[in-house]
Order: sequence, then C-alpha cells, then structure tokens
Amino acid sequence: MPQNAFDAKDFRRALGQFPTGVTVMTTVDENGDPVGMTASSFNSVSIDPPLILWSIGHEAHGLKAFRESEHFSVNILSNQQIDLSNRFASRGTDKFKDIEYSKGTVGCPLFERCAAQLECRTWKTYDGGDHTIIVGEVLSYKHSPSSSALVFHHGAYAVPSQHPSTMRHGPAVEPEGFTGDFMLYLMREVHTRYGSQLYPKFMQEHGITAEEWRVLSMLSDQEGAMAIEDIVPVVLQPVGRLRDLLEWMAEKGYLAFDDEQKVSLTDTGKVLSNDLLTIAKEHEDSVLSQLDEPARRQLKDSLKSVIKQLDSLK
Repeated sequence: MPQNAFDAKDFRRALGQFPTGVTVMTTVDENGDPVGMTASSFNSVSIDPPLILWSIGHEAHGLKAFRESEHFSVNILSNQQIDLSNRFASRGTDKFKDIEYSKGTVGCPLFERCAAQLECRTWKTYDGGDHTIIVGEVLSYKHSPSSSALVFHHGAYAVPSQHPSTMRHGPAVEPEGFTGDFMLYLMREVHTRYGSQLYPKFMQEHGITAEEWRVLSMLSDQEGAMAIEDIVPVVLQPVGRLRDLLEWMAEKGYLAFDDEQKVSLTDTGKVLSNDLLTIAKEHEDSVLSQLDEPARRQLKDSLKSVIKQLDSLK
C-alpha cells in the first residue's frame, strides 16, 4: 500500500483497538517552568539497562522542552485520575494551575496517587515520522501494587479487569460465601455479562460501537445541540478523541455540527438512535424478566443511591 494511501482518522481508529495505559509525561523547560502532557505511546524497552520509550507529536506544545531536557518523569495514572488525564491532554498552556505536585529526584513534576512513577534521564531521541521518539533510562521508580491503572481502548477510558473465562472452571462453578455475595463482584459480573451480550447486537445489526451508542443515546435525551465538553463526562473520552469520533459519526450522517461547533442528531441519527434504544430496551426486558415493575424500579433507584453515595465518599 502506498504511503498515506489510507484515511488517517480510520488508521487512528484501527490503532485504538490496541489497549494502552495512560501516562502524564512531565519535565521542566529552559526557564525551570513545569511542562506536562498526556501520552499513551509509552512502552518498556529493556530491563538491563532499564529503558522505556514514548513519542511526542511534532505539533505538541511541549516538544521543545522534552527534546532539550536532560530528564523527564512518567506518571502512570490510576483509574481515579481521568480528570488529570483530560487536563494534560487539553491544549491549554496553564495546565499546572491549582494542581498539587512534587519535584522528584530529577526535578520533574510527580503527582500523588499514581499507579506508578518513573524518573528518567533522556537516553536518546529518534525521528519517527510526525513524532519524536524519546528513550529514557530509568534512574528511580516507585509503584502502588494496590492501584488499578487507567486504560485507554477503542477511543475511551477503561479499567483493567480479569477476563471472565479465567474466573470459572465450568458453568456450574460460582463463588460462594462472602465473595459470591460481595457487591463489587456482583456488579462487575452484571456489567461484564450485560455488555458482552448487548454491544455485539449493536455492531451486528447496525455497525455501531459502544462508544458511538453512548453518544447517540445521550444526544437523544437532549433538546438541541450540545457542546463537546458537556459530552465528555458521560462517554469518558478525552476531548480530542471525542472530537475525532464525532467527526466520524458526522461523516456517516448521524450527527451535525452547528456554527458554534455544538453537535446534534440528524434525522438519520434520530432513526438510528430509536432503533438502538429498542434493542437496548428489549435486552433489558429479557435480563429483568424475573422482576416485576416495582422490583425493577427499586433496583434502579437503589443503584442510583449507591452511585450518589460513592460520589460523596471521594
């Protein structure tokens, strides 16, 4: 295939099929000011010597600082740090305003509650097309074994979870005692099984991904257009990635942008959204078939109460 013969956005979506962790890379510029950016292009290279690498786009605001600095730090984010990821993925210049951080042994910003942190000496840099590849030698590190890392997959934030097939030895084997009655276990099982049955129906019948479904269902509940920033908290995508998704859905005729860059459903999108909603309701009815209407309402109200209580504990 000739170079650049394929669509860049679709190629990015193909690469998005590979799950990655989420990091915030930090350094200091020539004036000693902190510089940071969100990056998922992070990987290990070598254990001896301890080397890692990541890449930064040639259009990135912090390119000069990272290329010229002798040191940088890698903050591997936990699944509680979506806001931090979004902040450093934005195009704003004052990303460190009102953010608490410390300076590690190499003088680069480190954030609290990360899953892991690596402090590095810039070992080598390489040209990599429209990116610069930076290899770092790890000088010191720390990690929190109890933390669950933040994951990025298919254009959206996710959390790592044990695959259901590895947790069972047969269909009749289910955990008993505390584990079998533990709320977190039960909610995880419901989420895993529910999604594994519902989302393939969307794809098979309409070619719609779970991320596209979240956008369509949210817009169908609204009157008028919505700003992209208002959609982010529900669909759990960074603004840049969400914009790519919305533009892709607009190309397919489901969405339209107005002069203020707000987005709304087209007539085609409304028809599709209603079809998907019918599938979702039918699936929900089958899942809850053993519960009458009062019991269904109580279940949903109880889950909303749990969510509200968890939010209050943050």
